[in-house]
Amino acid sequence: MITYITEIIQLTEIEFIYCSFVVFLAGIVRGFSGFALSAIVIASMAGTLPTVQLIPMVLFLEAAAGIVMLRGGIRDANMPIVWILSIGSILGVPIGLLATVILPVETSRIIALILILSLASLQLFKLTPGTLGSKTALYTTGIVAGIASGIAAVGGMVIALYVLASEENPRSMRGAIVMFLFIGLFTSMIWYIIYGIMDIRAAIRGVVFTPILLVGIFIGFKLFSPILQNFYKQFCLILLVFISVIGLVRVLI
Repeated sequence: MITYITEIIQLTEIEFIYCSFVVFLAGIVRGFSGFALSAIVIASMAGTLPTVQLIPMVLFLEAAAGIVMLRGGIRDANMPIVWILSIGSILGVPIGLLATVILPVETSRIIALILILSLASLQLFKLTPGTLGSKTALYTTGIVAGIASGIAAVGGMVIALYVLASEENPRSMRGAIVMFLFIGLFTSMIWYIIYGIMDIRAAIRGVVFTPILLVGIFIGFKLFSPILQNFYKQFCLILLVFISVIGLVRVLI
């Protein structure tokens, strides 16, 4: 059975087991925090598969996660805010893509990751300015997230920073992040099709790893208990710092 699966997804048995573990772990984190699936999978599997093959596969996994978490996201999220952020992001993506023409991709990614690392660290130590969670920031955060997505594919992390700076309860925070990522799937799919990144191999890999992902998400759901919700914001900020550091290490080494 495993041999047949590894043949159709073009991975060795060891690679398949390793990737399955990564997807399972990413599912737990996604189920609890509402984000970080793409970052964990890409950072952990980059040595196994080329990034250009990982990105479309991850889109299928994000779609599965988004569908499973959609009901709770709609119930808990402040949708007017989510729509403004999403529209701003759509407008910002072309600007980010244009920036890649001016700046090298790696330089753009370093700038974005350093910015996220700095802001997450400030929030973690409660040194962030109050304007980060203000109404004024709402209208610019979406565009900035779109630009970040265009130049470094880290738009979701920018939105997570904004949401975590708000005074919303943990369920509302997670719901907002879930809904933003779900809406963004459609924009990403269009861009991937335009650039010819999406292919049948990515779809097959996505289908194979989806059941493993869903088991992880279910565990993440269970961990999102009233007791652990008290640590939600701190967990997400530490997660953002960790992902940013790993991303910087990968780029610089």
